Amino acid sequence: MKAVRDIEVLIVEDDLRIAEIQKLFIEKIEGFQTIGIASSYVEAKSFIEIMQPDLLLLDMYFPDMNGLDILKEIKQQSKQSDVIMITAAKEIEKVQEAIKIGIFDYIIKPVVFERFKQSLLRYQEYHMKLSELEEGNFPMTQQQVDKLLRKEVNGNREGEQISLPKGIDRMTLEKVMLVLGKASAGLTAEIVAKEMGVSRTTARRYLEHLMSEEKIEADLTYGTVGRPERVYAVKI
Repeated sequence: MKAVRDIEVLIVEDDLRIAEIQKLFIEKIEGFQTIGIASSYVEAKSFIEIMQPDLLLLDMYFPDMNGLDILKEIKQQSKQSDVIMITAAKEIEKVQEAIKIGIFDYIIKPVVFERFKQSLLRYQEYHMKLSELEEGNFPMTQQQVDKLLRKEVNGNREGEQISLPKGIDRMTLEKVMLVLGKASAGLTAEIVAKEMGVSRTTARRYLEHLMSEEKIEADLTYGTVGRPERVYAVKI
């Protein structure tokens, strides 16, 4: 059996600050390696041709191109790279087109780490299954084909209930939603922590998970010491 190697990731993002954040996120997830950051069409095309990455984290908008153009080229030229779109584009036609061309996932900015991690771990599982099947070189069963098409993880299909990330308890999650739901205005992580009797760090972890699931939203405000802090509220 071949040794398991890291999944090689190319970040295609013209905002270098955001690209560096994505790189830091990748470094926190075992089994992945950033092989480069491309901030333009020319750089992206060169990286793809030379490095042949396993996975692209691709933005939609660039000064000299549209991310969908690169996605089309990858599919038309039978490149082996898979793509996760990470973009602020929320237009339904953009999402539909990306899905039709063929993407693994679509993440809307601003990116929360838990949502980012969930996507990469799903891809890692999918990539490992595909590699195992290629190594075995056996005729595929219908069940194996179905799993690849549905990108199943640990026996769960997309759309079915997926186990919560490590450190997130369902009952505590429901309590956070209950606290936010009862409030007439948004609450900070500190207030949520006091209401629940947990640490601020714990409250923030659950709040960020709920944001990644798009169940709550947050706005910046300034506290008593003049520092900006997030105020969380249930999405209407």
